[in-house]
Amino acid sequence: MWDREIKAMASAHAIVASGVFSATVLPSMLVRGFSVYGTHLLWLYSVAGAVAVVNVAVFWLLGISQPTKRHTLSHKLSRLVRSCLYLLLSCLFYHTVVVLYGAPLIESALETFSLAVLLTSLTTLRCLCVLGPNVQAWIRVFSRHGAMTVWDTSLQITVACTVVGAWLGAFPIPLDWDRPWQVWPVSCSLGSLIGFLTGLVAAPMWIHYHRKQLTYKCK
Repeated sequence: MWDREIKAMASAHAIVASGVFSATVLPSMLVRGFSVYGTHLLWLYSVAGAVAVVNVAVFWLLGISQPTKRHTLSHKLSRLVRSCLYLLLSCLFYHTVVVLYGAPLIESALETFSLAVLLTSLTTLRCLCVLGPNVQAWIRVFSRHGAMTVWDTSLQITVACTVVGAWLGAFPIPLDWDRPWQVWPVSCSLGSLIGFLTGLVAAPMWIHYHRKQLTYKCK
C-alpha cells in the first residue's frame, strides 16, 4: 500500500516537473526572443499555466481529491465558483504579503501581482486539487500532526519549500551585483520555482524514509 502510493506520488510529481520544463523549453522554440530574463513575465505565466493544467489533469486522473457526497450540477458549480474565489483571494493575499515584505507598491504592481499568481499556482491550486474548497481541511492539514494521508504530507512539504524558496530568492535583490536575475521579481520567481521542484523531489523521498514513523488516523 505504502509503496504504491509513494510510486503514484513520485510519478505525479515527475509529470508536474516535466510540465515546468516544457513551459520553459517549448515557448523558446515558438516565440522569438523568449527567455527567463528577457521576457520574464511571459515565462512566469507560461510556467504558472503549465503547472495549473498539469496539476488539475494529474490529480483528476489519479482521483486524489476528497470525495463529495453530492454530485448534483449545482453543487459542482458551487465548488467551481468557490475554487475560483479561493484562487483570487490567494493572489491578493500573496500580493499583500509580498508588498508588506518590501516589494514596490505601485511602481512594479504588475510584476508583484504576477509573482502572486505564480505562488498561487504552485501552492493554493495544489491544495484545491487535493483538499477542495474546504477551509477546515486546509486548517487541519497545515496544523501540527494534521496530515491524514501521504498527499497531505506532500502538500505540507511542497508548500513550505515553495514559500521558503520565494523568501530566499529576495535576498540577492538589494546587492549591487547588477545581474539580470536581480531585477524584480526574477530571483523570487526562480526561488519559488526551485523550492517547488525541491519539494516535489523531497516529498516522496521523505515519506518513503519515514513511512514507519508515519501513522495516519481518521479524525
